[in-house]
Amino acid sequence: MNQKSRLFEIKRLKGLSALVTGASSGIGMAIAVALGREGASVAVNYRSSEDQANEVVKEIKGYGVNALGVKADVSSPDQVEAMFDKVREKFGTLDVLVNNSGIQKDVPFLEMSPKDWQKVLDVNLTGYFLCAQQAAREFKRRGVIPERSPSAGKIIFISSVHELIPWSNHCNYTASKGGVMMLMKSIAQELAPMKIRVNSIAPGAVKTPINEQVWSDPEKRDELLKLIPVNRLGDPQDIATVAVWLASDESDYVHGTTIFVDGGMTLYPGFAAGG
Repeated sequence: MNQKSRLFEIKRLKGLSALVTGASSGIGMAIAVALGREGASVAVNYRSSEDQANEVVKEIKGYGVNALGVKADVSSPDQVEAMFDKVREKFGTLDVLVNNSGIQKDVPFLEMSPKDWQKVLDVNLTGYFLCAQQAAREFKRRGVIPERSPSAGKIIFISSVHELIPWSNHCNYTASKGGVMMLMKSIAQELAPMKIRVNSIAPGAVKTPINEQVWSDPEKRDELLKLIPVNRLGDPQDIATVAVWLASDESDYVHGTTIFVDGGMTLYPGFAAGG
């Protein structure tokens, strides 16, 4: 067997356990499957899509690792605590949390109700806080086990280019993602002495169910591509690849940063010709 073939057989996350929220479809599903493919046992969180979650669990088990579907609304403190109890009961402990659950409720600012505002913040920001806190407590309790990893644990936030780019008619969503950026950086400062690594991935336009009405419409898709210098939409696997790297020890010196996976959207392509 040549060296290249041997390289692809290395399981970078062998022996680790992970929890991915919102993992029954889209980016979360791609990440959960990729972590399993790399040798991690994976808990697949879902809120309502049990059948889809079970399919993801089945696919992950096909790689010879453990997998668990766990239902929870990440905006509920009680449900989040119960979810982490189930993960510890199944896997013994947790090594990686991927905070991915997210929603949009797109309404013009002047028409947005307090309910429209609060629901997005509850899931996209408070949900990340609740899950990260539970994970960090488990990582601190267990501490570093050198044969597992030089880190006590890894927390990965799935943010968005809209933690930087304003977006009319989406102020609840952009506020939540801007909050995710500062939540990530602030807890990264606080948790670093405990050897807990915290980072974010900020996707750009990725083909997922949440934005299907855009990429499935040729006219809307062409308009969207004008905002992407590489002239293609992202695929969930583009995000999953980076998530695996951040979950692995290959990125052990990466901490408190956001990796933009956006095809260049944050290059402000309107200025490519001088503005």
